[in-house]
Amino acid sequence: MNKTLFTMAAISGAMLSIYSCGESKEDKDTEVIHVDSTDVQRQERAAAIFQTLPQPEDPGTPIARLGKKLYYEKALSINRELSCNSCHMLDKHGVDNLPTSPGHEGKTGDRNSPTVYNAALHFAQFWDGRAANLTEQAKGPILNPIEMGLPDEKTAEKRIQEIPEYTALFAEAFPDQKNPITYDNIAGSIAAFEKCLIIPSPFDRYLAGNLDAISPEEKKGLDLFMDKNCISCHMGPAVGGMIYQKFGLVNGPYWDFTNSTNHDKGRAMVTNNEMDAYFFKVPSLRNVAMTAPYFHDGSVTDLKEAVKIMGQTQLGQVLKPDEVDAIVSFLGALTGVAPAFALEDNTHNTK
Repeated sequence: MNKTLFTMAAISGAMLSIYSCGESKEDKDTEVIHVDSTDVQRQERAAAIFQTLPQPEDPGTPIARLGKKLYYEKALSINRELSCNSCHMLDKHGVDNLPTSPGHEGKTGDRNSPTVYNAALHFAQFWDGRAANLTEQAKGPILNPIEMGLPDEKTAEKRIQEIPEYTALFAEAFPDQKNPITYDNIAGSIAAFEKCLIIPSPFDRYLAGNLDAISPEEKKGLDLFMDKNCISCHMGPAVGGMIYQKFGLVNGPYWDFTNSTNHDKGRAMVTNNEMDAYFFKVPSLRNVAMTAPYFHDGSVTDLKEAVKIMGQTQLGQVLKPDEVDAIVSFLGALTGVAPAFALEDNTHNTK
């Protein structure tokens, strides 16, 4: 017997036992809960596609606590005014809600800053996948001349060595190392903190079996999301972040739909392979309702418009207004709550 039939048989058996004991007052007063078989099947299908959200790392470890300090550390920017949190604000769902973020001179980059929440679930980092993991990613912005602007790794190490409290923190996090304040350890500590930033949403309670965790409209959107084959790219625990895909797969070029002025070639700029032109890492859709603007260049501010564009460019479909509304409603069920441990406590100021 397959899982669905087993589940329905169990439900039917439970219903039968309720009805067959009608003589007792206690049983007469028992509320009969009717379970829609379609709802059960939908939940089981979704659970197989998206899977269980893994547990985050412990934020109380020495390396994670050090990583949090460094995540908020402004001394890691040339002007001592920027930190990782400047572009990936943990009290704003991990973004700054700007198309592209300003660096130390106020100049902006070419790509949107994605949320850092749940980034540990991604198979690669950055829109073009040029970093294999969170540690490699953390090294990039600090030395990027447009972003935080430090000239080299030694400068980053010196900046941290000049702050007395870090001596003990690094010694605790890396007890086997004689001189633990290294650029590798700075980046590794930030990555260790970011691995703690896996946050659940109402959708995860639904996947775990609570059929009332999302609304009927959100369930309608989930059905459409699966049936329209959005899941060909947005699958797995992060609802994305698992593959590269061409923006404009069916209909393009993408800028005809987004009105983008910069025709970014994406992954091809890393691989120097024209076959990778306009391929980007598929973004996670967790917290997407709160992380506008959208796409690699932040060219679209409205989530409904972004969903319409995805339908046209990636699926070759013109979604109806009620379909767009339902899918957007489902995407809202992917919004998590920032954990208290992640938020800045303002007890550390090195500006």
